[in-house]
Amino acid sequence: MQKGNLREKAKTVLVAGGAGFVGSHLCDALLARGHPVICVDSFISGSRDNVRPLTNHPGFRLIEQDVCEFLEIDEPVDRIYNLACAASPPRYQADPVHTMMTCVAGTGNLLALAEQHKASFLQASTSEVYGDPVEHPQREDYRGNVSCTGPRACYDEGKRAAEALCFDMLRAGRVDARVARIFNTYGPRMQANDGRIVSNLIVQALSGKPLTIYGSGMQTRSFCYVSDLVGGLMALMDVEPNPRMPVNLGNPGEFSVNEVAEMIRSMVPTRSAIIYKPLPKDDPQRRRPDISRATELLDWQPTVPLVEGLGNTIDWFANNLSDRPQRRAATPRRHRATVASQPVSAQS
Repeated sequence: MQKGNLREKAKTVLVAGGAGFVGSHLCDALLARGHPVICVDSFISGSRDNVRPLTNHPGFRLIEQDVCEFLEIDEPVDRIYNLACAASPPRYQADPVHTMMTCVAGTGNLLALAEQHKASFLQASTSEVYGDPVEHPQREDYRGNVSCTGPRACYDEGKRAAEALCFDMLRAGRVDARVARIFNTYGPRMQANDGRIVSNLIVQALSGKPLTIYGSGMQTRSFCYVSDLVGGLMALMDVEPNPRMPVNLGNPGEFSVNEVAEMIRSMVPTRSAIIYKPLPKDDPQRRRPDISRATELLDWQPTVPLVEGLGNTIDWFANNLSDRPQRRAATPRRHRATVASQPVSAQS
């Protein structure tokens, strides 16, 4: 649900990073609402498979381009969503300079495009702007505990700089910019090798490999199912007036990594053991969003319980892993009653 004066008339929407995990689901949802969609992606981390079903849709257009290069669009654009950056540590650390430039130069280019077309703009920021937080749960007015020189800085500081650009353009009256701080999101179309907790553990379980946990496993995360997140992004773009402040989007349910690993092991028939490895540098110990602002301004909160979302994600990986013999040997369990009592969220 959404609050405010909602703008339901069909509008041409550009989604940068639209072939990515979240971006492709956003393209689907926008097309389902009747909006023409221009998907821009460099395919550095996005996948053609994610948007292949849309290529024959009359309202869908695909442009292969890096947003670090200025984009020329020869048709009216009403809204721009910027999801154009790798979001998992192994991906964004593979080329940290490009990650920083995508966050800063890429966002600058897309803001200039929004100004040129008088388009509303939504920046997909991240909970990483809070770093390894000393405040819990994280509210939008918390300024964070971020290392500006560590291996995650290309992403953390890049996203913080991108937020600054958005609010400078907004205050100057040049762009109607909105900022969503996205917390851990999961679901179908995650990449098997993206290094995220959910995808790592599911792929390892389905493949019969040991489940790898970094650190003690007592560190916590919140997990928002992708359809819930996409609903929040669209609600933030739709709401009037512009909130003029960042908005957390995530599921406030808090689970330890150990709990998630045990849930997955109970849902996938595997004898895989759990092994522990050293925690990566600057990895946060606790992460949970305060979504009071999103609930108040957007009338939004997540609805998909973790057990349900994990089941959908396991099923998707089971049908899409390239190692077919292993996939057949590890079909997800259909009976999930042992974990059905897990809460949707611990509402803040």
